[in-house]
Amino acid sequence: MSLKIVDHPLAQHLLSHLRDASTPPAQFRQFSRLLSQLLIIEATRELPTRPAPVQTPLEETQGHYLGQSLAVVPVLRAGLAMLEPALDLFPEVGVGYIGLERNHDTAIAHSYYCKLPNLVGKLTLCVDPMLATGGSASQAISLLKAHGADQLRMVSVIASPEGAARLQEAHPDVDVWVAGLDRGLNDKKYIVPGLGDFGDRLYGTL
Repeated sequence: MSLKIVDHPLAQHLLSHLRDASTPPAQFRQFSRLLSQLLIIEATRELPTRPAPVQTPLEETQGHYLGQSLAVVPVLRAGLAMLEPALDLFPEVGVGYIGLERNHDTAIAHSYYCKLPNLVGKLTLCVDPMLATGGSASQAISLLKAHGADQLRMVSVIASPEGAARLQEAHPDVDVWVAGLDRGLNDKKYIVPGLGDFGDRLYGTL
């Protein structure tokens, strides 16, 4: 597994706004959308293309179109923030959903929903903003592999070293893109300095 930190100045600017406790939900959603687009663009940088002629208004030239199908699977509910940016960039992407709910006392997630498209032969992006303990991400990726995904990438907003290490141990073949690698986890298994509960801040359920 390779952990890739997207250090583009705009990514860091947007991440700082997400960290800011005074950012209201409406702006939090806007910044999440923009940052997710940057992360997804970086995570798909090496997508293959297929050459094909294109007729411009002036003459025919050589064009390049996407040469591989994609799927994006958000981990509910916070991962929904990263779905629409993926659809904006890749309108024909296949979409699935995995519902994992973390117990706030044990920090262990349990699955309550899984609906996936055909993943065979597709580059599959698993999107979840917070890679904290790594438990949810590992479970989600295991589910995706069980449904035929063999080209997987994880896209998160921030990660903890503990979460990155756990994912590396469970799925060493899956690369991860993030905007920040934080210091660690607190006693409640929240990323610190972090940005709080992403889903609560996204939907104003504080």
